[in-house]
Amino acid sequence: MSWLRRLRNLAGSNRHSADIGRELAFHLSERTDDLIARGMTPEAAAQEARRQFGNYGGQKERTRDAGVLTSLDTFVADLRYAIRALRHSRAFALIAILSLALGIGANTAIFTLIDAVMLRSLPVSHPEELVQVQTSDGGSDVTNPIWEAMRDRQSVFSGVFAYASNDRFNLTTGGEPRYANGDAVSGDFFRTLGVQPELGRLLSMTDDRSGCEPTAVLSDAFWRSVYGADQNVVGKTISLDSHLVRIVGVSQAGFNGLDVGKSAQVFVPLCADPVLTARADLLTNRSEWFLTMIGRRKDGLSSERVQAGLRLIAPAVFAATVPDGASADRQTTYMAQGFATAPVGTGMSALRQQYSGALLALMGIVALVLLIACANVANLLLARAASRQRELAIRVALGSARGRLIRQLLTESVLISAIGAAIGLLFARWGCRLLVAFLSTADKPIYLDLSVDRRVLGFNIAVAVLTGLGFGLGPALRAARVDPNAALKSNGRGTIHGQRRWTVGKALVVAQIAISLTLVVGAGLLVGTFRRLATVDPGFAPDGVMLVRAELPPGSPDGASKLAAQTDVLRRLRAVPGVTSASLSVLTPLTRAGWNGELDVDGYVPRSRKDAIAFFNETTSGYFQTLGTPLLAGRDFESGDRIGSPKVAIVNVALGLRFFSTPNPVGRVLRVKQGKRTGDPVTIVGVVKDAKYNSLRAPAPPTVYLATSQDTAVGTSLNAELRVTGGVSSIVPDVKAVLADVSPRVTVTFMPFATQLNDSIKRERLLATLSGFFGALALLLAMLGLYGVMAYNVARRRNEIGIRMALGAAQQRVAGMVLGEVATMLVVGLLLGGALTVGATRLIKAFLFGMGATDPATFGGAIALLAAVGLIAAYLPARRAAGVDPMQALRDE
Repeated sequence: MSWLRRLRNLAGSNRHSADIGRELAFHLSERTDDLIARGMTPEAAAQEARRQFGNYGGQKERTRDAGVLTSLDTFVADLRYAIRALRHSRAFALIAILSLALGIGANTAIFTLIDAVMLRSLPVSHPEELVQVQTSDGGSDVTNPIWEAMRDRQSVFSGVFAYASNDRFNLTTGGEPRYANGDAVSGDFFRTLGVQPELGRLLSMTDDRSGCEPTAVLSDAFWRSVYGADQNVVGKTISLDSHLVRIVGVSQAGFNGLDVGKSAQVFVPLCADPVLTARADLLTNRSEWFLTMIGRRKDGLSSERVQAGLRLIAPAVFAATVPDGASADRQTTYMAQGFATAPVGTGMSALRQQYSGALLALMGIVALVLLIACANVANLLLARAASRQRELAIRVALGSARGRLIRQLLTESVLISAIGAAIGLLFARWGCRLLVAFLSTADKPIYLDLSVDRRVLGFNIAVAVLTGLGFGLGPALRAARVDPNAALKSNGRGTIHGQRRWTVGKALVVAQIAISLTLVVGAGLLVGTFRRLATVDPGFAPDGVMLVRAELPPGSPDGASKLAAQTDVLRRLRAVPGVTSASLSVLTPLTRAGWNGELDVDGYVPRSRKDAIAFFNETTSGYFQTLGTPLLAGRDFESGDRIGSPKVAIVNVALGLRFFSTPNPVGRVLRVKQGKRTGDPVTIVGVVKDAKYNSLRAPAPPTVYLATSQDTAVGTSLNAELRVTGGVSSIVPDVKAVLADVSPRVTVTFMPFATQLNDSIKRERLLATLSGFFGALALLLAMLGLYGVMAYNVARRRNEIGIRMALGAAQQRVAGMVLGEVATMLVVGLLLGGALTVGATRLIKAFLFGMGATDPATFGGAIALLAAVGLIAAYLPARRAAGVDPMQALRDE
């Protein structure tokens, strides 16, 4: 009878306890020697061997004598053993934990951003009851007359308010500006949201009256950071765009407005907005669409009931607010509108619209990276289980159930995953802050609540558990099928299951190759898109151009005087040393701001209203020279183009082709529609090259450049463009001095034009950077996985290789055998990956520019790269196989 059969028989009987003791003593001694060989001290090795056999050997006898262990006791015992096992396999544990930490951390980081931008509810009372009231034609903004008419007629909301996001208030009265984000809100804003005051009082309906005094409520964060939580801040004044405004209170902690990504720091009454913006007709103008309406549903009212109630009042609201000067067709269309509602419990966000698709795409990318990491760890566990087969066989022989072994092995897997998830959570917090800083710009910082809430923590825990079970279950089931006779006869060399052409390890490597191809192709497409956008001809030369924005203090209300002041500023800027040309404009390219309107051109009949739309800008002479946009025909604006002279314009080629069917319409006339009235004739005096307007992605639209010198409706702010010799920053002190000489209260900001261009493609840069990083990581993991499987297979087949070489097999033939296996895995993986990639890349089609989702060059390059990486990974195992000494291998056998 074999040793194993004797041990089994003894373990199943109580009559041979002495024999069991002798057998256990023998194998305890053998296990102790093995642990000493691994570097443990004799005392520690003996203690560890007793623990191992105490936990798993003779389980039947212990449970019979001591009673059945509770599930908690069993789990604690498994956990303690798992910790000891990982401590004694430090290299394996380190590689597995770091792989999973990176994969889980990346997933948690992207999910944290998704949670902050798309899922997190507003910190207000019952946010699920809040809805935005929009016009049925899809417009999200409304005019103040619409808001007041709806407010006075509605009966479905327990509270309703409107607000305008004013972007930024300048807190200084001269010199370097210091900005605070601000919102202008109607009186019921805070009450409807259920926001309480931290200090003083909040705005209420008593503040909501025409011509009201400007007052301010500060956010808690702004109060603490700027005023140091001064308890006496109420009653003090704050300068907002050179207006002194009395502070009446501080809002509750955690509330920073309704716009996700932008922290509102100052709240002012909507009725004071005309004073702060110097727009006297802002609240009465029926064509000024700038307000967002929010309502809280009355208790018990469904969304359908709310919609029905708004449907009843819509005809009266729109009939009472028809825009002045609207044509008959426009009036009919306008009054036929209705209201629509949309839930806003998670807030309003332009950031969400811009980045939600990109974040979901990144979530898919990092999920694939985690799958590759799991495949690698699963392969490590398979190899580790093979090296532990003798140990597992003894436990089975001593009475351990296979289910007990599976549970222990899964405990080790989940422990690895849990440690990786904990490290990954720290990595995610760092990564999130890095990504937000990456997306923020100097003039538009992004504020997001990146704290770990229940959703993020639950996601992290769920990923940890699922990942641990995912990569651990297969190896655990495989290890638990150990055949004790074969395991002990093979002396632990791992030949239990025999040699098979396709093993689980090879299948996992094939899956890694397939997923890696998808990631590498996706990275190639997104990097290619960014490269094309970064090198596309924008129609201007941004290098060497400094953009200057200045806010002049309010002066004479006379438009001619303001125009004269701006002309004087331009003259002074052109005299600054180092400035070769300078200009002023209403808009600078690529700011996402726009100005469009309808044109009336003799002989041109638009097929739709959209075909009559052109985009506008208003500039001084020298604008095209400063920006580097070539003048193709005609002339630039001249000193004779002034108030009272015939109006002139410069157009781009796209406008000439659409409206005049010629690229050179110099001398032709156009008119700008102004409601029912058509404006004065404007003569085209020049044609310039097409230039991007507010996006590098979109083709240059038909554009009309009007002369600033012919417009008396100029404001106190100006945009200046300065072309500079040398570094653009070198002129900053001189420009500040010039503007300070104009007025000590002027505020000025600077932005290199090249920086503004780069900021316009931040989303594409983010996708390119992260997809490239994760694509490279996927290649590395796939290479390590392929190397690990082939190195393990060569080690297991060392005896077989030795016999082959002893029988005359050449080294080249042995190396070719290993490389042939790798080539087979590569071909299968690339075929599967090709099919997967064709479907997956269609999901990122909306982010591409200048290339298709199945770009042949990108696919070909990715396949060649993966093939090269695979062969490099196989080189060392193949070389090791070819270098096997036949005599040594046979002696080992």
